[in-house]
Amino acid sequence: MPHLKGVKVFVESTDEPLTTLVDVLKLLGVKHLNTYVEDIPLKSGEKRVVENVVCPFCGDLCDHLVIEVDGNRIVKNVGGCAISSAKFLNYHKHRILKPYVREEGKLVEVSLDKALDKAADILVSSKYPLIFGLSNTDVEANRYAIELAELTHGVVDNTSVFCHGPTALAVQEVGTVRCTFGVAINLADLVIFWGCNPLEAHVNHIARTVLREGRFIKGRKERKVVVVDVRRTPTANLADMFIQVEPGRDYELLTALRMVIKDLDIETPTVAGVPREKVLELAEMMKTARYGVIFFGVGLTMSGVKYKNLVAVIRLVQELNEWTKFAIIPMRGHYNVAGANQVSLWITDYPYAVDYSRGFPRMIIGVTSTTDLLANGDVDAALIIASDPVAHLPRKAVEHLSKIPVVVIDAKWSLTTAFADVIIPGAYVGIECEGTAYRMDEVAIRLKKVVDPPVGVLPDSEVLKRLVEKVKARLGVVYE
Repeated sequence: MPHLKGVKVFVESTDEPLTTLVDVLKLLGVKHLNTYVEDIPLKSGEKRVVENVVCPFCGDLCDHLVIEVDGNRIVKNVGGCAISSAKFLNYHKHRILKPYVREEGKLVEVSLDKALDKAADILVSSKYPLIFGLSNTDVEANRYAIELAELTHGVVDNTSVFCHGPTALAVQEVGTVRCTFGVAINLADLVIFWGCNPLEAHVNHIARTVLREGRFIKGRKERKVVVVDVRRTPTANLADMFIQVEPGRDYELLTALRMVIKDLDIETPTVAGVPREKVLELAEMMKTARYGVIFFGVGLTMSGVKYKNLVAVIRLVQELNEWTKFAIIPMRGHYNVAGANQVSLWITDYPYAVDYSRGFPRMIIGVTSTTDLLANGDVDAALIIASDPVAHLPRKAVEHLSKIPVVVIDAKWSLTTAFADVIIPGAYVGIECEGTAYRMDEVAIRLKKVVDPPVGVLPDSEVLKRLVEKVKARLGVVYE
């Protein structure tokens, strides 16, 4: 996946009119753009308070929310961040409420059974289908998606391909040293945020892991915070120490820290733009901490040497454990992207980009990952589940997606639905149905149902289960 960190950008004013979204989509290959965006009708009724609700937004999976409900209207989210509140209070907006099939270029409303039949026909007739997404749905849906890939000899991939995929590769190469949030809260007197900005991306994270009082650490006053990033972020303003590393040079800084830990000399006055004295100071803080935790984000996974950055940070933590106790936790984005990796590992031994073209699982980075498959034109059909790749993939990949049959299972309209030949609605996990997800520290958490889904809208796992059954029937597959 290309990265643009550190690239200079020049912005100039212009009198030219803004390009509309419709024109952009037509440029990418969409010929007929028709959507049926609907809102779920809200009705007042029984008033309820649901406690200990898990937020299905980011990898923190905050599980302390209190949701107030009036009929099918969510009226209040207590304990959630602004993003969490927006998701719960606006769950009813811009929804896909009916299945659609594209006929003669236009989307036509059909029954769920007919939409599933069309989706099954597309997958079975395909020589090499792509199944992608899965980070915004539960682990049960992930299991059926992998079974579909095996049945159709296709590829199943999740969104970690362009976020923490390098983390998974590094873990498979050198292992890891992990801990749970509970350990970090109760024991960590040093917290390092490297290449991430939780104050804006994971809004409740600081309150839950840094400011919160633990059993042995009495909150922020007994906890040192360090931020390492390419620019001063809002999170950096809260830190005891901010280290500004030059873009793409994290590996050098990590190597220098490892050298200091091993009592080797740093001869240069600066390392990756960081003064030697500051490197020595950080290394000393790490060595003298009673328990340290490094939270790292895509600033580390998607810059410089990418997965080698993660190899270096894991090695650093492993070596720090010769002096004290240290652990690392990746700052995962989508609420169940960690779960998507976990399910894939259980079943296939690989975390993402799993290819079944030969009848058995294999992963070849740069070949079987979504971006490469689409950019190279290797796949001839796609099933997109709870994701919007058109909004995030490179143009070349999106252009190929516009040329092949696409099936979308999602709760809301997106740019990807503009390319879809089949659209099937899904219920929101954690709001309209139950499900299981994995927090960023790899703890499994059960999500609650708060309100009923719209009539006829099923959970993603149930939709995929029925799709698997139809594919099996067409292939004549019978499991004993």
